Amino acid sequence: MQLVQESPLFVQTSLAGALCLGMEKGRFMPKSECKCLNLLLTYNSGCRASCSYCGLAKNRQEESSKTFIRVKWPVYSLQNILDRIRSGNHPFKRVCISMITHGRAVKDTCGIISQVREYTQLPVSVLIAPTVMKRKEDLTRFKAAGADRVGVAIDAATEELFVQHRGAGVSGPHHWDHFWHTLGDAVEIFGQYQVGVHLIVGLGETEAEMVRTIAKVHQMGALTHLFSFYPESGSLLQDCPPPDLGQYRRVQMARYLIDEGLAEVRDFQFSAQAQIMDFGKDIMPIIRNGEAFMTSGCPGEDGQVACNRPFGNERASDPMRNYPFLPEAEDIDIIIPQLWNGVKQEC
Repeated sequence: MQLVQESPLFVQTSLAGALCLGMEKGRFMPKSECKCLNLLLTYNSGCRASCSYCGLAKNRQEESSKTFIRVKWPVYSLQNILDRIRSGNHPFKRVCISMITHGRAVKDTCGIISQVREYTQLPVSVLIAPTVMKRKEDLTRFKAAGADRVGVAIDAATEELFVQHRGAGVSGPHHWDHFWHTLGDAVEIFGQYQVGVHLIVGLGETEAEMVRTIAKVHQMGALTHLFSFYPESGSLLQDCPPPDLGQYRRVQMARYLIDEGLAEVRDFQFSAQAQIMDFGKDIMPIIRNGEAFMTSGCPGEDGQVACNRPFGNERASDPMRNYPFLPEAEDIDIIIPQLWNGVKQEC
């Protein structure tokens, strides 16, 4: 009889997390330590959603695909993971539990939050699945179970792109308005800037559209956690290229300025092609600081980013898009020419 390895007794964890727990063999590149343990709910029937860029989508072209966000996510007993964390030999500052669009996900997530808090005392975030949630009721349940932050993966910068990649365009169950209403409820329940919104650069939006969406998130009392599209094997977009590196660098800078309260959309200048031409201030000191180009994610109890997702947006051989550590002087020298790469100069 085949063992059913489903949540809540079993979860998937990222390859990076498994390496840190000694469950997989391998090593990290220098300075690329993983500081957040990501746990992903898993079910034999899979995810109900059909998102065009996701390796977990029900319409993926490779049924045997075991990757998600570019790397494999092995399945382990939750108890085994918790026992290893309790040993104390790990670098984790936070645990993030990712739901999938499945009918049992809310109940199972509550149970897993409680177990993680009981066994580890680490702060817990939940990347929620709004489509299967009773908004305020379930958000309140997550908080009562012990989560201190939640994330909402809106991903697409515009309603048109959301529908195309996550909704009716791929026969998916997700609805733009429901995700934004859930975001508002999450801010009300968890507090100002205790909620993160995932946005993916490179799904077809302009830089101006992405900047306006980041500003909307900030005005609602949430923060943006920025990703660069990477073609996922087996997904509908597996043959599409990542966004231009210059495009991503400019949006990174815009996100940092907006989330840190250093600039507003009205300060920026955009070209006729909706590219960022000017940030309205001297950004060289901010570039030299380096924080704008680090992974944006939930912090640990020390206030520093814990969810640093090493190489979640690129291969180790590619130019680094989200730095999992504070860029040093030699890194900044690489970033500076990248920032304005691909900008079409106005006549």
